[in-house]
Amino acid sequence: MTQTPIRARPGPVSEAVVHDPPDPRRDRFEEFFEANRDAVLGYLLRRTGSGHDAADLLADTFLIAWRRLDEVPGDQEGVLAETTQPEHLPGDSAAARAFRELPAQDQELLSLVAWEELDTAQIATTLGCSRNAVRIRLHRARKRFARLLTQRSPATVRGEVSHEDA
Repeated sequence: MTQTPIRARPGPVSEAVVHDPPDPRRDRFEEFFEANRDAVLGYLLRRTGSGHDAADLLADTFLIAWRRLDEVPGDQEGVLAETTQPEHLPGDSAAARAFRELPAQDQELLSLVAWEELDTAQIATTLGCSRNAVRIRLHRARKRFARLLTQRSPATVRGEVSHEDA
């Protein structure tokens, strides 16, 4: 019977000895991720209403960003910045009730303007319509919101959308 020589196992290696070489692409992505993670997650949570779905979408979003990092604009070109979260109104405020009573299209438009701070050109791109259509729809959404705020019972306007909005 032949014995196999026993080799000494290497001892623990400190992190100072083993490290990845500098990678500017990775550093840029990590910076981009840190600067935008909270804003994107907040957006996804508002759209999905589910923490699990939002987390999955967040991972997918940043995977695409990693793959297309060379196409992501730099800071001076308008990369998403860590935005302040919208003021959370108590659920029983008149504004919150009026907002919830708006048709979904109006809620989306007003959210894109107020919470996501998009301009009409960005909203037009997002919704796949003209800037003029966005301006018209936004004007009507604001009028409906104002009317709901001044009415005693906001439920009376629920679902009121003209055929031009469709």
